[in-house]
Amino acid sequence: MHPIILDMTHSLEELKSGQLIGLKRLKIATGLTEFPEEIISLSETLEVLDLSDNQLTALPDSISQLKHLRILFFARNKFTEFPSVLSKCPALSMIGFKSNQIQKVPENTFPPLLRWLILTDNKIEKLPKSIGNVHLLQKCALAGNLIEELPAEMAGCVNLELLRVSANRLKSIPKWLFELPKLSWVAFGGNPVIDEMQSNNDLEAFEWNDFTIEEQLGEGASGVISKANWNSKHKDVAIKVFKGEVTSDGLPEDEMQICISAGTHENLIPILGKIKSHPNGRNGLVMKLISSSYVNLGNPPSLETCTRDTFNPGVTFSFEDVLKIAKSIASVCAQLHSKGINHGDLYAHNILINKKADSLLGDFGAASFYDINSDLAPTIERIEVRAFGCLIEDILSLVKEKEVNYNVKDEWLKLISESVNPEVKRRPSFSRIVDILNGF
Repeated sequence: MHPIILDMTHSLEELKSGQLIGLKRLKIATGLTEFPEEIISLSETLEVLDLSDNQLTALPDSISQLKHLRILFFARNKFTEFPSVLSKCPALSMIGFKSNQIQKVPENTFPPLLRWLILTDNKIEKLPKSIGNVHLLQKCALAGNLIEELPAEMAGCVNLELLRVSANRLKSIPKWLFELPKLSWVAFGGNPVIDEMQSNNDLEAFEWNDFTIEEQLGEGASGVISKANWNSKHKDVAIKVFKGEVTSDGLPEDEMQICISAGTHENLIPILGKIKSHPNGRNGLVMKLISSSYVNLGNPPSLETCTRDTFNPGVTFSFEDVLKIAKSIASVCAQLHSKGINHGDLYAHNILINKKADSLLGDFGAASFYDINSDLAPTIERIEVRAFGCLIEDILSLVKEKEVNYNVKDEWLKLISESVNPEVKRRPSFSRIVDILNGF
């Protein structure tokens, strides 16, 4: 999951002097210990408020006067209780309290239009039963808390599509969770219910000093990927060094374990080994260096799309491209689920593609192990099938209109419809999808 960040930071002085009247987006990070009342003077226009990286512990009742406020961020403050006053903010649809010290979330505390809730990395032990009344909730990030069970009332969150409950204290996974009609992206690793299920880890480890880091290629929530020279083998590789702390998706050590257990597949980036003796004690993986001709298939969701990926303007595909991508991703997902691995983040922005539509599925930060012999196994797989259906729907919408063959399109629409069927059990498995695609 990717945080949305405001670029422009304002000062308290600008706010107090009245210079910011008429502003729609406000960001202040100056070590505030109290909520500046002057913010209320922006009530006619303010839509996005980011007060992350301050020292705030409470909010005034007057915040409910911000009648146009849609998005609110309070990451890395000092709240110990979720502020109930937010339930009175009429337009509020996205709330982020990542990395505070929240222990208590009172009943009836969420605003009526809430779609996106981020409570990652807090100390929450219990969720309010009233979360089941938040019927518009689509995205809910709860990784890195102390939650022991999900309230049964949460089955009422029928629009929930993305859920992160990794790195908590869940002792069981409720059956209703995998019956939610729209759930597609779910991460549940790093809980007692899953911890016994570690898979093989017999991957060779190589000395950190045998690699020369050349340049950083990318950075995600869980770690940094760099191009490196493998000195003793005289070849270039990619190295991912994990940061070690809990991310919005889960625990980096789970990601590493799952990358190793996923096995080899032509649509996965080959893992060559682990690193040992890192100077800061970090874990890391040595991977094949992928050609720079590969680019991300899509971009992460925006505030507006919430759970659906975005694409660069002008990007188009042919039906042949769509078929090649779909076959590749269905095949790799069939392999993962045969090993009891749920990717949890099956999105275009986590797929690399080249001009020939060869694709590689990456980013296992939200992946989880599960018991393939359990009663829940078929429904866990079919939750991910819905994510696949959304992915295909997104890239199919980018086929040029003049290339549309309506007979072929009808076949695609039928597959998408089956994959996103609100009755989870009626969706096809990934191996069935591979068979269907081979008949296209």
